[in-house]
Amino acid sequence: MGIDNDMRQEFFGAEASTAWNVQRLTADLGSQYSHHGVDIRDRDAVARIFEKYGKDIAVVIHAAAQPSHDWAVRDPFTDFDVNAGGTLTMLQNTREHCIEAPFIHCSTNKVYGDTPNRLPLVEQETRWELDSAHPYYEGITEDMSIDQTLHSVFGASKVAADVMAQEYGRYFGMKTAIFRGGTLTGPAHSATELHGFLGYVMRANMERRTYRIFGYKGKQVRDAIHSHDVLSAFEAFFRNPGSAKVYNLGGGRHSNVSNLEAFAIAGRISGTEMITEYVEDNRIGDHQWWIGSMAAFQADYPQWKQVYDVPMILQEIHDANVDKWVPAA
Repeated sequence: MGIDNDMRQEFFGAEASTAWNVQRLTADLGSQYSHHGVDIRDRDAVARIFEKYGKDIAVVIHAAAQPSHDWAVRDPFTDFDVNAGGTLTMLQNTREHCIEAPFIHCSTNKVYGDTPNRLPLVEQETRWELDSAHPYYEGITEDMSIDQTLHSVFGASKVAADVMAQEYGRYFGMKTAIFRGGTLTGPAHSATELHGFLGYVMRANMERRTYRIFGYKGKQVRDAIHSHDVLSAFEAFFRNPGSAKVYNLGGGRHSNVSNLEAFAIAGRISGTEMITEYVEDNRIGDHQWWIGSMAAFQADYPQWKQVYDVPMILQEIHDANVDKWVPAA
């Protein structure tokens, strides 16, 4: 059962709409899937859905959010109401109607604010990098503080949701997991400039759009994790849940890339060079370097294995959209 009112289209325009995926799910799964076009800020409507299914709900995966730094500044009330208030609505309904169901909350690495930017980064030819002797070289761990830092408005609303999901685990004994995602992506990503790094890189390349690079010389680094690997991690927690668990979720050293490196990979896949424009100022609160550690999750779930790396991700995004993402006439 899915809840999605396609607010992504309102945030980012028609190309970011998820309506096509709802149609695909309905066609592929038929009566096995039921869709509710409900806004998670609508407490009464959400409550009716939870009341309908009750204890039949086996797991709640909460992935609804306003996900953009830039958009949040335009409308902080909507950003906070969706990210913080919507999360509270989902948590409280889980508590009231299916308290035994594990609650998986999609948080973000932006809860760490710009603290990662204080790391002693070294400039290399195509990327910023940490010295291999640094404690965070293999990936930033969950012990990094989320206080005393610039989050962006979006990051602050996600902190509120993150902490509330932890609190429902600790205070009410619920089975909650907070996954602080890096770049989560895959071939079904409705990629747009303000949200969807690798999907938008591939889309811009294939449609011959100009990709705007925001600061850091295009050498900013992100780890990236494919939706298959995300869902297999979620399933591992579902099968053996804990309470108030906090995990970074990303590609780690297995799967990470800078803007410049992503452009090169996309160009090799499509046979076409990127068109880019450099904007000197980076986005406020944006990370210069982010590689997250999956060590805590892997310690709890040693059977989980990451499959995809960045070239595999970009190749699959290309192949899935080769007939759809074409240059404008």
